[in-house]
Amino acid sequence: MIDPKAIDAVLAIFIPLIQTHRKTTSTPYVLGLSGLQGSGKSTWAAALSGALIAQHGLKTRILSLDDLYSDHAELVALREANPDNGLLQTRGQPGTHDEALAREFFDQVLAANSNKSPEAFIRWPVYDKSLHSGQGGRVPREQWEQVPISEGLDVLIFEGWCLGFQPLSKEQVSQKLEEDKAFATSGTPQSEESELIQTLASHDLSHLLLINDNLRRYCDSFSGPKFFDGFLHLSTDKLIHVYEWRLGQEKALRKHKPGMTDQQVIQFVRGYMPAYELFLARLQQESFFKGDGAGSSKVHAQIVLNKGREVVQVKKLE
Repeated sequence: MIDPKAIDAVLAIFIPLIQTHRKTTSTPYVLGLSGLQGSGKSTWAAALSGALIAQHGLKTRILSLDDLYSDHAELVALREANPDNGLLQTRGQPGTHDEALAREFFDQVLAANSNKSPEAFIRWPVYDKSLHSGQGGRVPREQWEQVPISEGLDVLIFEGWCLGFQPLSKEQVSQKLEEDKAFATSGTPQSEESELIQTLASHDLSHLLLINDNLRRYCDSFSGPKFFDGFLHLSTDKLIHVYEWRLGQEKALRKHKPGMTDQQVIQFVRGYMPAYELFLARLQQESFFKGDGAGSSKVHAQIVLNKGREVVQVKKLE
């Protein structure tokens, strides 16, 4: 349950911007929503959407990055083409999403309000993670929801775990890897926490660079600052909380149906740690829109969560 005061604090930041946007352009306001694993992205997206609709009368819809995953056959082919790259053995990392579908969808959404055809509609992508024995697969296009363009759209909330990440130079990736390797071989006793959040040393540089290149392509195609009007990031002061959050979520899930064991959860989260090590610091420390030429017209807000996922602070980043 999200504290309604926290929702109000976020809306106080974005509502004036959304209203100004509506007066100056016909395109929907695209709000990016990013967050660490287990931080509650989907819950926050639903709560914000509900408040925008109920309290402000804004026609709002949500798209999850998860619904843009490549289909099962493509992910199998990717995995088999990169057998030694542990980052591409499951869906999740940049490179495992259908970039053409993403661009097609956003082109349609951004042009929707200028389409006067009463019969026109947008198909909303759907990915079913339960298909193919839990490996996941694309729901057939003909089964996607058909959203009539005539309904109008004021706000699109686009949520995903790696949204807001921006690529590094080859030298920066190499430096971060060498720092992790130096720490791992320093002889300094490692705490359980450091072993869980410092994972780059277990990956080859070429594998990390491939993810970095995929992320650069994502930013150029559909996820860079120029594709958003505002951005919201669910963060925390201790990265170890990601494990605790996901362990708690899976424990609650196991009360109702089969789920991952604690060890499986830890391995699952470890798969995301390299991207956090590489790209998270910038997103936590400076505005996503810094340097993109947008000036003060675009705002990046950060929500800081504690171990219990309670909101500690809501702030704007410069």
